[in-house]
Amino acid sequence: MQVFDKVSQKTIDRRDQQLSFLALIMVVILGGGMALLMYPTVFGRAAVIPVAPSRTLFYGFCALCILMVLYLVNRMRVVKNLRASLVEEREQLAQILQQSSAELLGTLMGFSHFQDRLTMDFRRAAQVGEPLSLLLVQVNPSEIFARGPQAELALGDAAKVLRRKLRAEDSLYRLSSEVFAIVLPGVADEAARQTAGRLSEGLADASGASNRYSAEIQVVNYPEHVKSASEMERRASAMTNTE
Repeated sequence: MQVFDKVSQKTIDRRDQQLSFLALIMVVILGGGMALLMYPTVFGRAAVIPVAPSRTLFYGFCALCILMVLYLVNRMRVVKNLRASLVEEREQLAQILQQSSAELLGTLMGFSHFQDRLTMDFRRAAQVGEPLSLLLVQVNPSEIFARGPQAELALGDAAKVLRRKLRAEDSLYRLSSEVFAIVLPGVADEAARQTAGRLSEGLADASGASNRYSAEIQVVNYPEHVKSASEMERRASAMTNTE
């Protein structure tokens, strides 16, 4: 059975402030009440006990209550300052993450460089008889993270996952705002699908519990699915057009 009401994360700061003031008021009330109860015993003419308590004890108790109140006020001010500094640090961290994501997205080559690299790698693969795979990654930010800095941050995190899991000979491109292409030289269809599976797991982990985005990965392989570089390019163009 729930005795006290449930505290929401949205109101935790307000409730913490209310509880702090409540604790301070209770200390003042209890200290004042105790002092009022002790006053007749200490200063009254008819003492209840044979030996009257020392007045130093009374003054010491009052001083202790005052020091306790001052201590609570000081701690409340310290906690308030710490909360303010934490909020400021979080804002600075968010700005740094947003800036790094924007810089990473800015370093990725676009569609024209993708065309040149795809043509060159396809010509090499056709000459030596090796496979060539292309991964087309569609990142779909959720409605909450679809606009503004949060969208840039989500796409930047997705790009970090894609780049971190690539080989040295692989290349990553940003065909449009939410579509990435990965060229995998010498990778057959089965190996490309395994790579796509690992990328999907990494993207899901980076998306977090809030599901900032979802990702769809399409595998295009030569010679299993296409016979020319233009066919691969059309697959990529089709995905960018459906964005």
